[in-house]
Amino acid sequence: MRPQETAEGRRLEEARERTAHWRRWGPYLAERQWGTVREDYSPNGTAWEYFPHDHARSRVYRWGEDGLLGISDNHQRLCFALALWNERDPILKERLFGLTGSQGNHGEDVKEYYFYLDSTPTHSYMKGLYKYPQAAFPYSELIAENARRSRCDPEFELLDTGVFDGNRYFDVFVEYAKASTDDLLIRITATNRGPDPAPLHLLPTLWFRNTWSWEPGSARPRLRRRDSGDGTVTVLVDHPGLGQTYEFRCEGSPALLFTENDTNFRRLYGIENGYPFVKDAFHDYLIHGKKAAVNPSQEGTKAACHYYLQVPPGREAVVRLRLWSQDAEGDLFGETFDRIFAARRQEAEEFYATVIPAPLSEDAKNVVRQALAGMLWSKQWYHYDMRRWLEGDTTQPPPPPQRQRGRNHDWKHLYNDDVLSMPDKWEYPWYAAWDLAFHTIALALVDPDYAKHQLVLLLREWYMHPNGQLPAYEWAFGDVNPPVHAWAAWRVFKIERRLRGQADYAFLERVFHKLLLNFTWWVNRKDAEGLNIFQGGFLGMDNIGVFDRSMPLPTGGHIDQSDGTAWMAMYCLNMLAIAMELADRDRAYEDVASKFFEHFVYIIYAMNNMAGEGIELWDDEDKFYYDVLHMPDGQHRRLRIRSMVGLVPLFAVETLEPQRVDRLPGFKRRMEWFIRNRADLRPYIHETRGEDGSIRRLLAVVHQTRLRGILRHMLDEAELLSPYGIRALSRFHRDHPFVMQVNGVDHRVEYEPAESCSGLFGGNSNWRGPVWFPVNFLLIEALQKFHHYFGDDFQVEYPTGSGVMVNLWEIAADLSRRLSRIFLKGADGNRPVWGSAKKFQTDPHWKDLILFYEYFHGDNGAGIGAGHQTGWTGLVAKLLQQSGE
Repeated sequence: MRPQETAEGRRLEEARERTAHWRRWGPYLAERQWGTVREDYSPNGTAWEYFPHDHARSRVYRWGEDGLLGISDNHQRLCFALALWNERDPILKERLFGLTGSQGNHGEDVKEYYFYLDSTPTHSYMKGLYKYPQAAFPYSELIAENARRSRCDPEFELLDTGVFDGNRYFDVFVEYAKASTDDLLIRITATNRGPDPAPLHLLPTLWFRNTWSWEPGSARPRLRRRDSGDGTVTVLVDHPGLGQTYEFRCEGSPALLFTENDTNFRRLYGIENGYPFVKDAFHDYLIHGKKAAVNPSQEGTKAACHYYLQVPPGREAVVRLRLWSQDAEGDLFGETFDRIFAARRQEAEEFYATVIPAPLSEDAKNVVRQALAGMLWSKQWYHYDMRRWLEGDTTQPPPPPQRQRGRNHDWKHLYNDDVLSMPDKWEYPWYAAWDLAFHTIALALVDPDYAKHQLVLLLREWYMHPNGQLPAYEWAFGDVNPPVHAWAAWRVFKIERRLRGQADYAFLERVFHKLLLNFTWWVNRKDAEGLNIFQGGFLGMDNIGVFDRSMPLPTGGHIDQSDGTAWMAMYCLNMLAIAMELADRDRAYEDVASKFFEHFVYIIYAMNNMAGEGIELWDDEDKFYYDVLHMPDGQHRRLRIRSMVGLVPLFAVETLEPQRVDRLPGFKRRMEWFIRNRADLRPYIHETRGEDGSIRRLLAVVHQTRLRGILRHMLDEAELLSPYGIRALSRFHRDHPFVMQVNGVDHRVEYEPAESCSGLFGGNSNWRGPVWFPVNFLLIEALQKFHHYFGDDFQVEYPTGSGVMVNLWEIAADLSRRLSRIFLKGADGNRPVWGSAKKFQTDPHWKDLILFYEYFHGDNGAGIGAGHQTGWTGLVAKLLQQSGE
């Protein structure tokens, strides 16, 4: 069975044809809105301090909402999420807690345990899990202990506080099932894992995003109680933007609480509130016993059903809820409710049976399923009107004047109001250009339309700068990320063609035209001397270098970057491949294909002979690519750091097959003329002549001899080859750190397999040893492409020094399995991702839960950095699908 033949596949088709709006409701709430750039109205851009966690329960958000495992409509008018209280916490648990960038010894970090367990692409079925301690949540202890620790110490985690000792916690599962596009069934199951009965106040909460505080004369939507007369309670939902009235029904007879989603000025600023009922009313009502905090008229813009549960040890309590806009099918909470849930779960199983290869073990299938669930749960409605943010709202005090020359002031055109794929909805609740490109590869396995939509969005006029630059991320839209958008578009195009049996040329043509603008921006802005050698800045690899490459150098001058130049070579080849595909249908694209072919050759030449002076990024003694520092006095110096920077040149590789070229006679004539008449450039095109006289051509930055040299370092277990993939920095630098003295200051790079002791580029980013999925994924693809050209006869020693000779396809497959091994149970039953966290390794209620971290320990594979970076680490789903275990 093919995916499109399943019930979920038919829903995707209905969404595609716009005959049913299956995407209207989904997990579009952020896990954190506080501490974001959008909510920051401080003079100096101190986002974390301006809107801290302590304000979040009392202060209204301007640009979005957050909640615990919640959902909203696709413009976040109406939101739903969990709220919990265990009778010991000082705060009603309405959102996840974590440390800010300055509080954490390794930067910002969520200090909670929550898991995305399942989701279909249309969110017809979803399941999440939050582990809620029965003891008081240790907010102060987490802050104090992490503040005491240095950058070189491990982080102090929630498990380390002992709040889960004796299994005294609740597993709170939330499930969603859609009976129709506007009939949502919600089931919350709270299981007491502890040895004693334990109380739990469960408050499923429904609220409107506050829009009325920013628009003069704007009407308030309303939530009102209505008695159902059938032993249940109902909240009527009236919002003009939703287009219809909804009902929210709570099973049983819980108390209904109402308030307004308005700021508690009295608590925060000591001034009187405009309304007597405010955002944190449920907190005051429950924890402080202030019964007058909630509206006795039973109406407002925020409402909750208050269930008081006393859960016996080892038992569970179940709460059922329903949100719908039409007559619901059958009885609301009886047999029909359970039947719909069972049907949606079964349909999810049938859909994923067409996606996940049957030969995989149950453990591997579980990893793929949770990886894809994380990808789909990580959708978020993202709203940012830059001009409005810079100028302020007419109903509010004006922003500080520094804003007009501050962060993102030159992105006034930007207007975002879309559901986007987030890197991590707590740690990074904003889109990032190169992260998103990798997200689309895994997303395309289950929802090619959504993957394409993400790529198109960032190229639209309200995202892309008029000069052609793509927005990087909200902290600095003008930063420069690696140019991987064309690569992702080409990959998604091919994935969809394989899945659906038909190609979407309209999509490919659409993105190609906009990418031409972006390519031109790179050429005009990032080639400082016009010599086809590119700078680019940090290029997403944060602290990989001896200097912060996004800032002015302490030496003066500039750096010619091996990775910046190689990324552009890869960009050329991606654009060449797309142009040739489009030229099959429209010969007008042959000319632009010729342009990218020739531009690529010029870049290779420049990498090997900068400015015609014989200066290379390649070091023939070390057999590796290095950055070259240009000093103000005209001197040049190679920065001999063996890192991922020197491996990026491998990414630029493509084979021109003769039968492909023969279909494009105009391109063929121009290419052959170029090769004949540019003898100086001919050596950079590798040719193989077949018995029939046809010529295969390899376009690659790295030729055959240099490929062997680079691979000797890359595949050496004492250098870049880890048991769990390719490290970002060679272990050689553990004993041989790179040190450069500038103005009496030592600038140092040494191998650090886990979190970095350096604060060079923030506290939670480290490219000095760990394994990162996105660049490993590109390395695997590059090895497969080299094998496609050279075949089985090209073999290298693997690992270096082992005496075992293998071909490049076999190496690619083994690297894929090394990366997958991070998440799979080993012979000892442990998962490397969990490192020394014993509870995750052995406890039956923890050991099959997976988190997809931002990066991984270079020696033991333990997860590090952002804990829910399913975005690009979700690529493991693609690796397991194509290479198995």
